[in-house]
Amino acid sequence: MRPDRERIIAALWALAAVVPVALALVWMWRRFTPADARLLWAFVPVVLIAAWHVWRLRMRRPRALLPTTPTLLRGPRGPLTALRHLPFSLALAGTGLLLVAMARPQSRDSWQDVEREGIDIVLALDVSASMLAKDLKPDRMEAAKRTAVEFIEARPNDRIGLVVYEGEAFTQCPLTTDHAVLKDLFQGVRSGLMEGGTAIGMGLATALNRLRESEAKSKVVILLTDGVNNAGVMQPMDAAQIAEALGVRVYAIGVGTRGKALSPVARYPNGQYRFDYIDVEIDDALLERIATMTGGRYFRATDEKKLREIYREIDELERTRVRVTEFSQRHEEYFPIAAAGAGLLLLGFLFDRTLLRTMA
Repeated sequence: MRPDRERIIAALWALAAVVPVALALVWMWRRFTPADARLLWAFVPVVLIAAWHVWRLRMRRPRALLPTTPTLLRGPRGPLTALRHLPFSLALAGTGLLLVAMARPQSRDSWQDVEREGIDIVLALDVSASMLAKDLKPDRMEAAKRTAVEFIEARPNDRIGLVVYEGEAFTQCPLTTDHAVLKDLFQGVRSGLMEGGTAIGMGLATALNRLRESEAKSKVVILLTDGVNNAGVMQPMDAAQIAEALGVRVYAIGVGTRGKALSPVARYPNGQYRFDYIDVEIDDALLERIATMTGGRYFRATDEKKLREIYREIDELERTRVRVTEFSQRHEEYFPIAAAGAGLLLLGFLFDRTLLRTMA
């Protein structure tokens, strides 16, 4: 066989040895973490050995040219001639795999022990006709619903319920962690389903009734209205005293611009409203007393941006406490790679001492 062709074949066998080693490296980096990646620098001398093996064939070229040399080079070759570099290739691949195994690829099982201390929250929403006023876009009610849904989405760990009130009050949704259902029920909220008026005391009392048997360490009512108490059998301050006794904080929100707003002033038989500019009247003093008595706060929302900021501030004031304990366990994954490397080394040794011995 010609020396140049011999070196090409030796180089191809050396490259063939790289394939299982490269696959092992890719497998290790994608699935595991090496315990000591510095050992992979040992591949440098392995590459140099492979290069030396190819280069040394140059030294085996005939030093004396005889008349029979060309004939011998072109003469017939046995079927095992092309495999004469197989033992070296197997030994090279086996050594590379053992080096990968020495880097100790490891897998890791990780899990978390999560303890959540959730908060029970009831949203008490005024749905009286005045909530259709146009000082918020498209009106107060839609703006209040939209911002409340954003608040719900930001609190996935809490139980949240919904109470709506006009001249009387009822529970639209009890406390639940199924926020998808809660948001769907929000879409059905509208004015005109109950007796007219603004029963702030009834709305607060109904919300407190939903929290009466709650075992949460933190219980909150967000009371939203745009008017003054003018209906219902429960006075707002009486409801506030009940909230104080139950340990429920009340965050009160007054919704409406200061001055005049385009508001419904009459309702036609077909259910439509006639609008006109009238003074906005919100009992700020009452709402502030309720909030202060229960350890909460009172906010005034004159536009949707302010309303969104208020919900964001309440969200910060009432954070759900989450304690996370992380655990991890490592597993050694080097054995299959080490076994494959040792197997290739043994196979290369056996070929070198048996079938391919005369080819060495």
